[in-house]
Amino acid sequence: MASNHPRAFRLPPTEPKAAAHAEAPRSPRAVTIAPDTSLDLLLAGEASSAASAPAASVLAAAPPRRRLFGFGRLLASALGGLALIALATAIERYVASLLEENAWLGGLALALAALAGLALLGLIGRETLAILRQRRITALRQRAALLSDGRDVAGMAALVADLASIYASRPDTARARALLAGLHGDVLDPQDRLAVAERELIAPLDGQARQLVAAAAQRVSIVTALAPRAVFDVLFVAGQSLWIIRRVSEIYGSRPGLIGFFGLTRRVLSHLAITGGMAVGDGLVQQVLGHGIASRLSAKLGEGVLNGLLTARVGLATIEACRPLPFRAVTGPKLMDVAGALLRKSAPLPDEKGQADPH
Repeated sequence: MASNHPRAFRLPPTEPKAAAHAEAPRSPRAVTIAPDTSLDLLLAGEASSAASAPAASVLAAAPPRRRLFGFGRLLASALGGLALIALATAIERYVASLLEENAWLGGLALALAALAGLALLGLIGRETLAILRQRRITALRQRAALLSDGRDVAGMAALVADLASIYASRPDTARARALLAGLHGDVLDPQDRLAVAERELIAPLDGQARQLVAAAAQRVSIVTALAPRAVFDVLFVAGQSLWIIRRVSEIYGSRPGLIGFFGLTRRVLSHLAITGGMAVGDGLVQQVLGHGIASRLSAKLGEGVLNGLLTARVGLATIEACRPLPFRAVTGPKLMDVAGALLRKSAPLPDEKGQADPH
């Protein structure tokens, strides 16, 4: 048998595989290394997706740019100036002729003309202040929409201070304004500061506006159900709608003048057109009432409910247009909030057993 003792063997030398296929050395040359941008693109995509919601809200809140110059405005300004010049010239000639004929009557006419001029200047000043006040509230709402998703502490503090200054002359907001002034060093988060301002200062005004709109909707419903002619319905609904626009704007501190009131009415109508608030017909009543209640109502009562609902829609659009802050910490009023009592009155009465009459 062969011995199993360990023995030594000499192996032939082997060259590395890479050395067998070694290539001739090459001369050095410049190499351009392109940076890998995949990580940057990934981070940019995550950042854009995280900021998509605030950016969308900012773009939605930004108002469309209005042209400072327009042929319509130029025509209206020119015609208004010509009318004022013609009126002033006619008054001057009339006063001059009276002074030549009778000094006393001419002096009286001159004094009345001076009073009329002062009154005109006062009206122009009041309209200008009302327009500036409306623009200030609109700008405040836009600033709140821009700052609501950011971390600008100083900007939010200035916004809350400007908001409180709008209601500085109203005693019913004294407690809320004092609370906001005391939070200057306590609440540092911008969103919390804005939420406190909305809950303490604006939410009570929302309650007043909601009660006003609900009362107007009930009045319109009752008058429509009792009015003998359709023309009375139209006039009363139009009058109540204009009254709602003025009163709600006053609640939120706007107090528009004649020109400002026309502009505010146009904004409310535009909001109604966008949100579909002017949709009429029995389909709206059927959608809101449900369960076939509209078919159980009489014709006049159904018209009253419909007009009341449309009046409530005008009120809701006015609240949206006049509110100095967008609805964030507080839920905005819905149609059932202002027309709930109206719809409950239109529901079928239960029978003696406490169950609704199926017929």
